[in-house]
Amino acid sequence: MGEVFTFDHPLIQHKLTLLRSKETGPKEFRELADEISTLMAYEVTRDMPIREVEIETPIQTMKANKIAGKKLGIVPILRAGLGMLDGVLKLIPTAKVGHIGLYRDPDTLEPVEYYCKLPTDINERDLIVVDPMLATGGSASAALQFIKDRNPRGIKFMCLVAAPEGIERVQKDHPDVDIFTAAVDEKLNDHAYIVPGLGDAGDRLYGTK
Repeated sequence: MGEVFTFDHPLIQHKLTLLRSKETGPKEFRELADEISTLMAYEVTRDMPIREVEIETPIQTMKANKIAGKKLGIVPILRAGLGMLDGVLKLIPTAKVGHIGLYRDPDTLEPVEYYCKLPTDINERDLIVVDPMLATGGSASAALQFIKDRNPRGIKFMCLVAAPEGIERVQKDHPDVDIFTAAVDEKLNDHAYIVPGLGDAGDRLYGTK
């Protein structure tokens, strides 16, 4: 079963509080989402393997550590996931970026993939899929399956706020995927919004209704 990692770092929690506030406008919301994503990416990449190399400092030759050539990819789920992308890329600027877009069929209520563009060498990459909210888990689970169908080397899922229902769904459908979140909230309401949550992340990022 995939693990759930909840970040209790004071900086992340402080910025998440500001992000949640209804007084926070789109500009500040984008900046906070970006900053939290950078801080989270620091921990999400903690298990990257390293190798020993020999370098020369201005003083002497020494053995030091470098990342062992592990290939990474970042995949935001459109559109809200874009608000987390640059924050992760600040730490991993050489990562390749894919995009996946879904919509819910009004008749069947099933997620439908309308766009998926991933790195051509996806089978050699570990992917970090990013989306601010993990609510029902339906879209996240579908996105993970659509990506898995292209055979990546591995996948992690990173969000800002998660509901217990969404975590349960992803763990049921994708027991091999670890979930990283800044908060696990109380529940979903009757409209499938996370409570207390932060509202609609896409609308708050881009000033739409």
